[in-house]
Amino acid sequence: MKTLKEARVGDTVRVVKLHGEGAVKRRIMDMGITKGVEISVRKVAPLGDPMELNVRGYELSVRKADAGMIEVQ
Repeated sequence: MKTLKEARVGDTVRVVKLHGEGAVKRRIMDMGITKGVEISVRKVAPLGDPMELNVRGYELSVRKADAGMIEVQ
C-alpha cells in the first residue's frame, strides 16, 4: 500500500482509497481529495511538512499526517 506521504516532488498519483474516521476523512474529502482524483506533488517544505499539491486545478497544502491516510497508486 503506497500513501501520498511517500510520493515525491513531480509525481502524479491517483487516489485509490481514503483511510481515517469521521471528521478527519470528511475534511480530506471537503478539500477535493476523493477516490479516483489525480494529484500532482508540486513542492515539499524544507523540513518535509507540509506538502503542496495540485488537485482539480488548484494548489493545496496538506500535512504529512493527513497525506498518510490517502492511499494512492
